[in-house]
Amino acid sequence: MKKLKIRIDGMHCASCAGNIERSLRKVNGVKEAVVSVIGKKAFIQVEGNVPQEELKKAVARAGYKTIAIEE
Repeated sequence: MKKLKIRIDGMHCASCAGNIERSLRKVNGVKEAVVSVIGKKAFIQVEGNVPQEELKKAVARAGYKTIAIEE
């Protein structure tokens, strides 16, 4: 299992974080997603090879912008 960190722009509250977590968990291969509003980051665990583009789309579907994805 691989751990990734996604820097996200546009979050303001816990509801924002919850929306992003739910969207990320719908991506095939994402096993866990925890979003920190204060740190403006999502910490996810993925199984297999999940394309970064799919993760960016999930963040965008929730209404936010991905700044960077780091391993």
